[in-house]
Amino acid sequence: MADIQTIGVAGAGTMGAGIAIVAARAGFRTIVYDTRQDALDRARAQTEGFLRKSVERGKLAAEELEHIMGRWQGTTQLETFAQCDLVIEAVFEELSVKHTLFSALDKVCPAHTLFASNTSTISITEIAGGSGRPDRFVGMHFCLPAQLMKLVEMSPGIETTDETFARAWGFAERMGQKPVRTLDTPGFILNYFLIPFNNDAIRLVEQGVAEPADIDLAIKTALGYPMGPLELLDLVGMDTQKLLCEAMHGLTHEPRAACPPLVRRMIAARRLGKKTGRGFHVYNDSKMFGA
Repeated sequence: MADIQTIGVAGAGTMGAGIAIVAARAGFRTIVYDTRQDALDRARAQTEGFLRKSVERGKLAAEELEHIMGRWQGTTQLETFAQCDLVIEAVFEELSVKHTLFSALDKVCPAHTLFASNTSTISITEIAGGSGRPDRFVGMHFCLPAQLMKLVEMSPGIETTDETFARAWGFAERMGQKPVRTLDTPGFILNYFLIPFNNDAIRLVEQGVAEPADIDLAIKTALGYPMGPLELLDLVGMDTQKLLCEAMHGLTHEPRAACPPLVRRMIAARRLGKKTGRGFHVYNDSKMFGA
């Protein structure tokens, strides 16, 4: 079986842009797809800004920036993914959206191309069922922000072959990531804990227990987290958090996973987080986390 050399990332949002940085930085040709050219332009600008900051901090050689950006290609044409050995999906947490995307990809990509989903809550087996190639499908959940965090939760679906899983696992290691194997269960490891935990932080704000900045400071100071839960939620986006909650709660019926009312009010007010300039905190730039 051909080695994985060219990567497709479907979705140029926060998660997709971060995954693309990881792949291109590790030496893989990386094609990023989005339906909107402005999303691709923003992702490319954010990527270059992040890498420039890495050079300034001495974490990346100056000559490497040009090489990495040379491996990064944006496209609004799904047919471009015919060149890919692996396609990683990073779109909305809605099963129908993912099925539509993978059904189209199945018609475009050659038989050897592996499909992966970055989903954090939806069953890999369910997504794979609409992909046309469930035997060549695997869950690869990167940890936000992907460009800084090493964790990748690797989950096989019921039909995933051992060869598929081994190829995807090897690719994760070649990117310099730390893969862990999980069963195809709601939230896998990370979000099983994180979604209820973040909702608890939201409810503290709802109840007026403390201000967002103080909640974040307490968690970072006492638990050593690099980001507070409300900072992380601003990075994720309130619209995405709502989808995550609905998916997780729908599968588990865990009360703490239910979407807090404040999230819906913030969405109505367009306080989605960093991407709209205001969430639990206020933002004056569109730079990536870490840039």
